[in-house]
Amino acid sequence: MKVNIYYGGRGLMDDPTLFVIEKMQSVLEELNVKVERFMLCEQRANITTLPQTLKDADGIILATTVEWYGIGGYMQQFLDACWLYGDKEKISKIYMCPIVMSTTYGEREGKLNLSTAWEILGGLPCSGICGYIADNISLELDDRYTTLIEKKAENVYRTIKQKVVSFPASNQAVKQMVSVSTNTDLTPQESEQLSQYAADDSYVQRQKEDIQDLARMFKGMMGKEPTESENYINSFKANFHAVPGFKGSYKIMAGKKSIVIKIDGAEAQYSMDGSEKTDVEITVSDDTLQEIVAGRMTFQRAFMAGNMKMKGDFKILRTLDDLYTFMK
Repeated sequence: MKVNIYYGGRGLMDDPTLFVIEKMQSVLEELNVKVERFMLCEQRANITTLPQTLKDADGIILATTVEWYGIGGYMQQFLDACWLYGDKEKISKIYMCPIVMSTTYGEREGKLNLSTAWEILGGLPCSGICGYIADNISLELDDRYTTLIEKKAENVYRTIKQKVVSFPASNQAVKQMVSVSTNTDLTPQESEQLSQYAADDSYVQRQKEDIQDLARMFKGMMGKEPTESENYINSFKANFHAVPGFKGSYKIMAGKKSIVIKIDGAEAQYSMDGSEKTDVEITVSDDTLQEIVAGRMTFQRAFMAGNMKMKGDFKILRTLDDLYTFMK
């Protein structure tokens, strides 16, 4: 038999939930149960992949602490990942024991939330523990509490070992009738692979860049009218005057628009990627930028008048008026 413990608290030394799961783990191991603990606070970057660890579990313990309100973000993320990527067929055979200790109000609601969430996922219920602990020392030193925890661990063992049957839950029936969750029609193996991709930040970033490239490509194919940013770039291109030997880069941010200009001698490159690093960053209102492009204002005059903010090398900023001479 194997039982996984998923702890969703912050890992503080005086967290009463840690004391409870330590005792329960000790009892289960004495009963020859293989116990594996997952600290969600330490594995937060990989929470989306943790439903894969349910594969070989006969039962699980979901343990968290109510410090101000609710079951906390780490546990909620884990349950979300189970809903999106978990093998529902496997989950339907797994018993879950909820443990919610509170240092404020709301331990009963937290325990109920965990039980309800697991039943909606299709899992099997198991009697849990909840309690309000104002002083962690009183919990550790009171033998009655320790006995209570040990008895609960033994009951969890019996429930899993004997595969205790429970009545169907109404929230399961309601979920099957009115659930509006999108059916991805993925196999458990495909869901597992998708969860690995979702946890890979570099993969997600590449996907976003690919989508942006495709959007730009289709936009060009459909022959749409140029955007304001593209109109500005066209104005910069038409009024460019190379400064021999000059090399520098600018980012001009006007409202939600970003224009990046890279100069290397007689060559100028333009883009709308606001994430790029440049020598000078300019923040200006859309009205002021229109005045500059129309030839009624210069970048330096806008800066001196307080209509423009900049970060970076001021010498490179002054060269911008030499590179672009807009005519009225």
